[in-house]
Amino acid sequence: MTGLLCYCRQGFEPELAAELGERAALAGIAGYAKATRNAGYVVFASDDARLSAVLPWRELVFARQKLALIAELRGIDPKDRITPILAALAGGGRYGDLWVEHPDSDEAKPLAGLARSFGNALRPALRKQGFLTDKEDPRLPRLHVVFVQGDHVFLARGEARDSAPWALGIPRLKLLNDAPSRSALKLEEALLALLDADERGRLLKPGMTAADLGAAPGGWTWVLTRHHLRVTSVDNGPLREHVMATGLVDHLRADGFHWQPPRPLDWMVCDMVEQPRRVAERLATWFREGWCRHAIFNLKLPMKKRWDETRLCLDLFAEKAGKPLTVRAKQLYHDREEITVFATPE
Repeated sequence: MTGLLCYCRQGFEPELAAELGERAALAGIAGYAKATRNAGYVVFASDDARLSAVLPWRELVFARQKLALIAELRGIDPKDRITPILAALAGGGRYGDLWVEHPDSDEAKPLAGLARSFGNALRPALRKQGFLTDKEDPRLPRLHVVFVQGDHVFLARGEARDSAPWALGIPRLKLLNDAPSRSALKLEEALLALLDADERGRLLKPGMTAADLGAAPGGWTWVLTRHHLRVTSVDNGPLREHVMATGLVDHLRADGFHWQPPRPLDWMVCDMVEQPRRVAERLATWFREGWCRHAIFNLKLPMKKRWDETRLCLDLFAEKAGKPLTVRAKQLYHDREEITVFATPE
């Protein structure tokens, strides 16, 4: 089997399958998606060598992880899983690291113990056969061995420049005791998943200015102050006292959906609960009017046709912004029925 193996949030397999199929078709690539509800992953089968290039990980909305398929092994003997894996890897080159994983789904989570123990057994066998370097080498692709059942395994390749750098595609973030709310993790993850290291260094400098629309109780404002940005937090509700105590926050009791800044800002962030099309159109105004240079915001999705709504909202945002923008969107691990969008000038 050739194609892609992509992880997603459990329950969003149809959305990921629709996204992969539509984007591949628009690029003139033949293929088909295989998805099972609540499996936590989607396979897109295609023998077109262009597939990975036209579906980069950072541009996929519903994919937590994107891997190139090597093989699918079904009905393997639990007494000897290593031999068929070595046979499937023959002639496929060397790998700089090994990740043994399972999808993030209710059905697959019990496989975590097997994944850990099997990795310890497989690693020396791979090195003995020359498939795996003695020490981790980030210049080479990673080998992913993905258990979906005890006798059903996918083998896949992950390229460092075009895949999530975290196991299962999930960054392990800890909610600090002084975080005003769990929503702080959304913005922290967005900064990791939607911006690369160079962008974080250039675009998040101490002294920059930002607006947090619908800020209460202050989770996103708190994240921005940890990067030493000066924040105007717009919400009729209260902010936590220790957020205000940073000296970097100006709290305006106003409607964040209609407020506009008196002068241009470096950043605008928004996690308001509102219809996604209204949010997309309103926040596009911020770019069209030059009120901000960069933005991160959430779009709350409907229960049905979520890929259709995502595509419509992103197209609407790009059209109404009225200027060339780089736009990236992801359904993050800490998101639920929503996606998070990053926008910056091209």
